Amino acid sequence: MDCIFCKIARGEVPCDKVLETEGVLAFRDINPQAPTHVLVIPKKHIRGVHEAAPGDGLEELLLAAAEVARQEGIEKGGYRLVINTGQQGGQTVDHLHVHVLGGRSMAWPPG
Repeated sequence: MDCIFCKIARGEVPCDKVLETEGVLAFRDINPQAPTHVLVIPKKHIRGVHEAAPGDGLEELLLAAAEVARQEGIEKGGYRLVINTGQQGGQTVDHLHVHVLGGRSMAWPPG
């Protein structure tokens, strides 16, 4: 696959790895929007949450996001998990991913 996140998951493109399990990889965003900004991706290519199915590892994805928050020390102060879906939802890479954002106060509503 030509997907940049698939290439990162396969180790073909380097990343600043934060966490890795059998099915999930977490790495720092190259354009951080908060002091802590980590992307958590399934290693299996899934375009978006709308294409996910039972058995695709969504539970592992969310539990990994929570573990990233613990490791980064932002779980007590609070953090935001964001899953953008589709062009109008702000998804820029067509591979399901969770943004873990923290280290500052978050505004509501988001952009």
